[in-house]
Amino acid sequence: MPEQADEQTEFFARTTDAISAAIGRVIDGKPDAVRSALVCLLAEGHLLIEDVPGVGKTMLARALAASVDATVRRIQFTPDLLPGDVTGVSVYNPVDREFEFKPGAVFANIVIADEINRSSPKTQSALLEAMEEGQVTVDGRSHLLAEPFLVVATQNPLEMEGTYALPEAQRDRFMMRISMGYPDADNEALMLRQRDAVNPLEAIRPVVGADQVQALIHTARHVHVAPAIEQYAVALAHATRTHPDLRLGASPRATLQLVRAAKVWAALEGRGFVIPDDLTDLLHPVFAHRLIATRAATGSRARVGHETIAAILDRIAQTVRVPIASRQ
Repeated sequence: MPEQADEQTEFFARTTDAISAAIGRVIDGKPDAVRSALVCLLAEGHLLIEDVPGVGKTMLARALAASVDATVRRIQFTPDLLPGDVTGVSVYNPVDREFEFKPGAVFANIVIADEINRSSPKTQSALLEAMEEGQVTVDGRSHLLAEPFLVVATQNPLEMEGTYALPEAQRDRFMMRISMGYPDADNEALMLRQRDAVNPLEAIRPVVGADQVQALIHTARHVHVAPAIEQYAVALAHATRTHPDLRLGASPRATLQLVRAAKVWAALEGRGFVIPDDLTDLLHPVFAHRLIATRAATGSRARVGHETIAAILDRIAQTVRVPIASRQ
């Protein structure tokens, strides 16, 4: 058994390093974003990338998809996109005289939902069942999705023209929300030199298959979480629900996803157990997009609201008691 565990640990480290390196050759100078995408993949969550146009949101999603030998579909969310385009529709077959299901774009291992907030909330909600239950129900019949299943969605900030706010239920289904940010001067200059005539995405070759991803997920599931760590995660979530400056706190789903993400985070660090720092490192990307500040706390602009919630989470991390014994 110890030898088998060592082999699994070595395979996990070697394979995740290879995935990160493949993505890193496309996304220059953004190791945190690459790591977050990998965490979502291996924690069976979904990733929301929010930032201004042109900073590499879709490139990150495509690079992750290209590094995995699995089915990939891209959905360009536009105002005229219909829910059936996402989930699929039943079409009458005159030969067999019965309706048959035509799968939509969501039937893939990795689904890139590009500019998700440019479609109406009705179309956005077509992903709700798929993201939570791994299935799609059309005309009363449920159709299972492939495993692993990951949605990587990009969106522009709400203050930009032509965007719709994601409903609370939709945001809560994303394990993490991250921002890319602008590259520093050196990486931007490197990008100019390297990408003038060559598309780095074309050079990516899959480094892992769908079956191997499932094996990595299985390894991460068995990372140990002590009862004290579980209580710490619950305390962090409860603090958001009782904070006077928040009118919507973290859901129980958020608590569950925080712990799942922390397991992968610990495994990427080479540990077989979660420590408190794993939770606090992930607190912002896992919790922030689910919280809604009171109107008095945020002011009128969405960006001010983001900054307010970040400050609230920092105060919560500082005030919630950190467990000392983390391996029992």
